Amino acid sequence: MRLKMTIGLFEYWDRIRGQDRAPLRSQVEPTDLRQILSSVFLLETSDAGRVVFRLAGTRICDFFNRDLGGAALTELWAHSHDDIETIAAGVMEHAAPALLSVTGCSSAGHRACFEMILLPLRSDNGRCDKILGALAPDASPSWLEVVPLQVLTLDHSHLLRERPGADWELSDAEPMEDASCARPPSIGDTIRRVVSDLFNEGGASGLPFRHN
Repeated sequence: MRLKMTIGLFEYWDRIRGQDRAPLRSQVEPTDLRQILSSVFLLETSDAGRVVFRLAGTRICDFFNRDLGGAALTELWAHSHDDIETIAAGVMEHAAPALLSVTGCSSAGHRACFEMILLPLRSDNGRCDKILGALAPDASPSWLEVVPLQVLTLDHSHLLRERPGADWELSDAEPMEDASCARPPSIGDTIRRVVSDLFNEGGASGLPFRHN
């Protein structure tokens, strides 16, 4: 794990879960993640048994020039589409966070490297049936802002095991403020409650992510 965004999200997830195998989805406070909300997504399993985007950050949607809310995770992937769904299902089934190294390709032949993190979330019934994740580029090439990605390919993946006191190798490509040190948000309790309800229920609009 190299990027501040993925490291920060993992450490936040690890902190709020305490001694549990995974945190409840209701424990995730979007205002704690306000610096990276546009790059965050939430996955769930649909009634048809597919892993789909419940929420997708606007920056991720912009990468693909489409609204990803409700889209199947496999729609973004090329030859590794079966592998990515198996990995995501395993993250939920075994409450095991995973880190993926990914290459994004445009129709014009551009290529960019990304980190994707998948972190299990529990519902009130105790089942891990959601995934909190983020997609972050290793760098931000200028073409990525104007040329949409066509597909992602999976380079490799591995489980993230707890390493107390570990020194992660940091990259400055994706800066993220430490949520525990960041200044309190300048929004009222009402707005904060609306944002939290949206993240947990997917029921509002006008915020830096899209939902089905």
